Amino acid sequence: MKLFKLLPIIVFGILMSCGEDQDDTPQPNSPNLIIKLKFDPTQERLGNLGQPVSVGSGNAAQSPTINKMSANYIEFAPTATTALGTGEIIFNGDETNAGGDQAINFQNAVFAGNNETFITIPLSDVAAGNYEWVRVSLAYQEGNINVLVNGQDYTGTLASFVGYNSYITSFDLNGSTFDVNENRHQGFWAFEALGFTTQGQAPPGSTTVPNPLFDSSPIPQGSCVVTGEFENALTITGNESQDVTVTLSFSINNSFEWTEVNMDNKYEPEAGEQVVDMGLRGLIPSVSN
Repeated sequence: MKLFKLLPIIVFGILMSCGEDQDDTPQPNSPNLIIKLKFDPTQERLGNLGQPVSVGSGNAAQSPTINKMSANYIEFAPTATTALGTGEIIFNGDETNAGGDQAINFQNAVFAGNNETFITIPLSDVAAGNYEWVRVSLAYQEGNINVLVNGQDYTGTLASFVGYNSYITSFDLNGSTFDVNENRHQGFWAFEALGFTTQGQAPPGSTTVPNPLFDSSPIPQGSCVVTGEFENALTITGNESQDVTVTLSFSINNSFEWTEVNMDNKYEPEAGEQVVDMGLRGLIPSVSN
């Protein structure tokens, strides 16, 4: 074959080879914002105004072991005067009117356990800025608590629906199914131990929701929006080249509280001791790269 007949084939082969090399060149990964959860029984125990508080008179409390938690809303706030909803909202959970009033759709909730990732989003979706505070609307927490029944100590699992309103079809605790199929207000709870199940409703307004910015940035009662200040402010430049991790550390320091009938500091449902508070007791967000 003549050389001039081979030239088009050679040139085409070179062009195809170069094109393939360019297509196979790895592209750098876009950095993400990673939100992780942490539950700390030694973290300071706060009240609704964000001030240290002790267990209420006539009550007793314990620090549960949290297995998983869900939030329905996360917002970064630049300053202490940033009103709720006007900061950088990075997460909104699914909501529904299936039960009548607007409510958190529990069946589509996102969950995470201790030191686990709750959500991951591209940093490009977060507005550049300097953020000093974070607000988290809590929805659900599930963990183990100690109970005294017939003089015997047992460990059971408590499900706490702390969101403003939750639409629940059904949920499972250790193989026991709770059918609800309607809305439940903040403070609804269920308990399972050794196959025994029960459920109830804490009094309205009794769930603690710490907000250190109560004076400058109040939140609606019953919203369960916990507010915390970054140890070091979160700065997003828009030019990040690696992931940014924000860890939300929640205080579970004596966060499960009940009215004491027998003054033994043990939760005894049979004695008529009633759950009065299941709210988390503070939030400290931190940043790492």
